[in-house]
Amino acid sequence: MSYRPAIQSIINAIETVIVGKEDVIAKSLTALLAGGHVLLEDVPGVGKTMLVRTFSRAIDLDFKRVQFTPDMLPSDLTGISMYNQKTKEFEYRPGPLMGNIVLADEINRTSPKTQSALLEAMAERSVTVDGEVKILPSPFFVMATQNPIEHEGTYPLPEAQLDRFLLKIEMGYPSFNEEIALLTRFEKAEPLEALQSVITKHEVEQMQREVRDVHVSSAVKQYIVRLIHESRNDPNTYLGGSPRATLALMKAAQAWAYIHNRDFVLPDDVKALAGSVLGHRILLTAEARYKGKTTDQLVKGWLDTLPVPMDREVKEV
Repeated sequence: MSYRPAIQSIINAIETVIVGKEDVIAKSLTALLAGGHVLLEDVPGVGKTMLVRTFSRAIDLDFKRVQFTPDMLPSDLTGISMYNQKTKEFEYRPGPLMGNIVLADEINRTSPKTQSALLEAMAERSVTVDGEVKILPSPFFVMATQNPIEHEGTYPLPEAQLDRFLLKIEMGYPSFNEEIALLTRFEKAEPLEALQSVITKHEVEQMQREVRDVHVSSAVKQYIVRLIHESRNDPNTYLGGSPRATLALMKAAQAWAYIHNRDFVLPDDVKALAGSVLGHRILLTAEARYKGKTTDQLVKGWLDTLPVPMDREVKEV
């Protein structure tokens, strides 16, 4: 747990720009340290893009931004091979996926064909250009945004691609006092321009390795699996969590425990992240949707009924 001060410095740096979003910042950092990706879904103007820009500025990583449009091609993401007249050879011109932090802005604005190129990069950490596999830099972290209220001219993400996102996070509106603080902070300056990096790429990679060493007891593993099985057996769900969801919840809980300065996972870590991990992976039946049920309600209900491991079981191997 040697990087606890660095973790707090990242959070503090981001909070100099982003007001009142401690939980969103912590979950985004959790996804990065767990080696996953984040889908930010909310209405326009709540700070989704600003969060990603601030995140990239606080960490000394190569930042790339892609504004998705309907006419975008896969090669616009992966890069292309171009013929060099001088060398008489084809040279690879990297696309925006060749970065450490990639902002995929309005991801549902582009076609499924282009979305699939991003899917390969997120899942395999590589892209294929002219039949040749190009390994992406490490760390590789996608933060994608989408607007849930506009459906005209959009291509909904298929379940296979949604499943590649470790967490789905909603920004939400600020409180009254937070919005006053926002006005004050941006009244005379642009805080993002003054933000300096507080941690290096090598430190991020080391933290990712340390996260894998966070202990998950047998009791907590059983707790996670029982929760996933509840999602599959609930009559309100058409599609429950997959084994990938099980792994995602464990890895996210390890990173959440890590950033809270613990080397073991508590059931509370699982509870804190269950909604963000499972919300976009579960499909409700038509009847459940008609009755107004939501995935958040279902996840909360499952957590309320599941037996929680005892304190003495949490640290056991």
